[in-house]
Amino acid sequence: MNQTILLKNRPQGTPQLSDFEFQKEDKDLQISEGEILLETKYISVDPYLRGRMSDAKSYVPPFNLNEPISSGVVAQVKASKNDKFKEGDYVSGSLEWKTEQVSNGEGLTKVSEEQAPLSAYLGVLGMTGLTAFLGLHEIGKPKAGETLLVSGAAGAVGSVVGQIGKILGLRVVGIAGTDEKVELLKTDFGFDDVINYKTTEDMTQAIKTACPDGVDVYFDNVGGSISDSALFSINRFARLIICGAISVYNSTELPTGVSVQPFLVKNSALMQGFIVSNYADKFPEAIKQLSEWVSKGELKYKETIVEGFENTPQAFIDLFSGKNKGKMIVKA
Repeated sequence: MNQTILLKNRPQGTPQLSDFEFQKEDKDLQISEGEILLETKYISVDPYLRGRMSDAKSYVPPFNLNEPISSGVVAQVKASKNDKFKEGDYVSGSLEWKTEQVSNGEGLTKVSEEQAPLSAYLGVLGMTGLTAFLGLHEIGKPKAGETLLVSGAAGAVGSVVGQIGKILGLRVVGIAGTDEKVELLKTDFGFDDVINYKTTEDMTQAIKTACPDGVDVYFDNVGGSISDSALFSINRFARLIICGAISVYNSTELPTGVSVQPFLVKNSALMQGFIVSNYADKFPEAIKQLSEWVSKGELKYKETIVEGFENTPQAFIDLFSGKNKGKMIVKA
């Protein structure tokens, strides 16, 4: 049987398993001229998908109820009537949460398991790596000797951002939620210092202590009170990169916090949000650089791989309690 995961309800607060529905159908999928049959191998689950589950205006349309959810997927071509793909090829792109599906091949990129593990194309060599590299470069404009602060530092994007910062000669400070993640960031990823926000009573002071020369670049993955605290340490001409706000994605009330304007004015600082597709024209050069760093062992990556297509909704839900180290991926 071919399985599909549908969005059954729009989540109220943190998503629940009851918000998803599994649909089974006969596996006899047929392809027409120009089409390919794909078997799902790996599925990316990402915090931004939570926004698409709400019926609210955003940079991408919301998911429709009772229709398949989609995200980054690595799949194998099982049959082809498309000259660009042959049976056995592996491809990466935005696909539906299905064990098998038919595609016309548009938007799909061939990937090689000889160059890197297939799962890496959903992480460090995929949208995760591109988000980290391009956000830091295009908005952060880092300079050697500066201080880079990264929230959500043990996550997929944050762990890559910090390592790129080290490669470029910055002092890198991370913020994470467990002692295990703190140790991981220091020993495996080379962060200079890491703050455990769950055991820190005064985040504002903790950031000041960890960043004695202030913060020149802040890469923000979480929003909320942690990012409020970071404002008290930004330097003159600091650059604040707003990549995500996972701490408030499930809020049912309007979040409140400090007013950012006085901090930005006083420090002539820049705060800019972005989505990675803003820099689509720079994807090839970014992938080339990321691949080079990975092949040289300068850029490491961590994955949390959950086995089983049926566990995809739970893997997504687990993102919001920080159960992932690095990129959360489902092996179908």
